[in-house]
This record gives sequence, C-alpha cells and structure tokens, in this order.
Amino acid sequence: ALWPVTALEVYTSREVDAVNGTNLRLKCTFSSSSPISPQLSVTWNFQPEDLSSHEPVFYYLKEPYKLSAGRFKGRATWDGNIERYDVSIVIWNLQPTDNGTFTCQVKNPPDVDGTIGEVRLRVVQKVHFSEIHFLAIAIGSACALMIIVVTIVIICRHHRKKQQEKTTEVSDTEL
Repeated sequence: ALWPVTALEVYTSREVDAVNGTNLRLKCTFSSSSPISPQLSVTWNFQPEDLSSHEPVFYYLKEPYKLSAGRFKGRATWDGNIERYDVSIVIWNLQPTDNGTFTCQVKNPPDVDGTIGEVRLRVVQKVHFSEIHFLAIAIGSACALMIIVVTIVIICRHHRKKQQEKTTEVSDTEL
C-alpha cells in the first residue's frame, strides 16, 4: 500500500545584506501538504559566523513568544501571517555581531519533516552600489531623456506653427 507523503517546504532568501543600525525583515514562507494545524510551530535560530552554538531568536506556537534572554531579546518581533503561510520576523537595530546564519523551521503536524530555511546575514556599514540601483538609474535616465525629447519636439512644432502663421499673415497682407 502507498501512504501519502507529507511535504513541508520552507522558503527564504539565501543571503541578505543590511546596513548597521537598521531594521530588517527576515522573510520566511512555507508550503505544506496539510491544512494549517492549530499545533503549527515556528522556530527561528541564529548561528554566528564563528560557528559557535545556535542561539534562539524567536518562537511561535498559537501565538508569538518573545525571548526572555539572549542577544535578540527585545530585538526580534513577529511579522508573519500564518493564514498566508508567512512566518517572517523583524530584527531591530542590526549590529555587526548579528553577522551569521538565521534558520527558520516550520512544523505543521502531521507535516513535521521538511526543509529548514536559511538566511545568511551580512551587516555592512553602507550599502554597496547594486544591480538594482543601476537598473533604477538607467530606467530613470531613459524616462528623463524621453521627456526631454518629447518636450523639444513639442516646442519645435509649436515654433514651426507660429512661423507658418506669421508667413501666412504676411502673404495675406501682401495680397
């Protein structure tokens, strides 16, 4: 006999850069072959770059639970929506000591085995010029150039029309 296979998949960004002192939403979504269970749980953990032991960041079971101790006490808040399969959190006031890997684990009984989402965070002093910035500048420049060209064409047509009207007036007065 074949038993149905339970499948729980967790999705996160692979790597994220964030600026020192800012807040960051660590996005984590999931899909499950089972309907959302009242016993659904979410565990967020952190492993520093030096690969020392995992530290708890956040826990959810029926409701969000804040940490009572640790580096993320008072700095990690729930930003998810279980009905939308979103179990994201926000880390406030990022510090260079937050460099490392965050894991997001979801258990939705009977789906308790599945992938664990991992996000590698790098806290930087300033944002580097990225492809998105380049794309935004390119699109903005193209739009500005198009507006300038259209404006010049309109002005030229308007000027040409005025010249034709003047020429027509002069011709009419000569007749």
